Amino acid sequence: MIYPGGKHALRDVDLEIPTGMFGLLGPNGAGKSTLMRILAALMEPTSGEVNIFGYDLRRQRKQIRSILGYLPQDFRFFAKYKTHEFLDYAARLSGMTGTRQRKQAVDTMLETVGLFDVRERYANKLSGGMKRRLGIAQALIHSPKVIIVDEPTTGLDPEERIRFRNLLAEFSKNDVAIILSTHIVGDISSTCNCMALMNHGTVAFYGSPQQMLSRAEGKVWRIKVTGDEFFEIDRRYPVISTIPSGTGWEVQVVADAVEGYAAEPYPPNLEHAYVYYMSLLN
Repeated sequence: MIYPGGKHALRDVDLEIPTGMFGLLGPNGAGKSTLMRILAALMEPTSGEVNIFGYDLRRQRKQIRSILGYLPQDFRFFAKYKTHEFLDYAARLSGMTGTRQRKQAVDTMLETVGLFDVRERYANKLSGGMKRRLGIAQALIHSPKVIIVDEPTTGLDPEERIRFRNLLAEFSKNDVAIILSTHIVGDISSTCNCMALMNHGTVAFYGSPQQMLSRAEGKVWRIKVTGDEFFEIDRRYPVISTIPSGTGWEVQVVADAVEGYAAEPYPPNLEHAYVYYMSLLN
């Protein structure tokens, strides 16, 4: 994907996305949102092919949109609509013409996402977590085969984040492909069986979270340092965490090896693996 002026937002992206939860991880500016907009048929790629459940993106955009649910990062509501009215509007846009069918679908979906008790509340008066749940409800109302969610848990508290991830994981059991684009590593490690890591518009890793994690084995170290030593460590290695320890600090870093300090190997998690990968790529 090349923007005006010659900037490559995506380059040589080759992905096969299975059904279930698929994680798209990467820093801001990695090209995730551009890829999401292409898959959502909102943007046409300058080259290459995109095939979604047998439909060609260039020739069959209408068919693709009929099987697609999309929750963008900057999802917004119409201020004049109550919660159930907004979801009814989304159902009509998805092609539900029957009033009775639509009402049943709206009520069922509000129950599913935990918003039935606030169905008469204006959508713009909902809490942040409720707004995200309403956002996913409008993406799911027509039972799509592909669901794309872009940075869905940004700004949510831990309880709402877990609830949102569990909601998506439940829907992924129905032979549905859910593409979760995020820069929050925990969203990937908790729900996705397959993932890709993007950096500067390219795919830097494709596989399972466990495969990515395994490549960070032996690359995470725990070091106890004084305050003065910490600044030297921070200059030389990517620091994952710092914990006060007596008169100094207990520091976790990622590196092939640590020289000049008494470093202990530490079991990696996916966040460690992500930082290790990014340190190699940048």
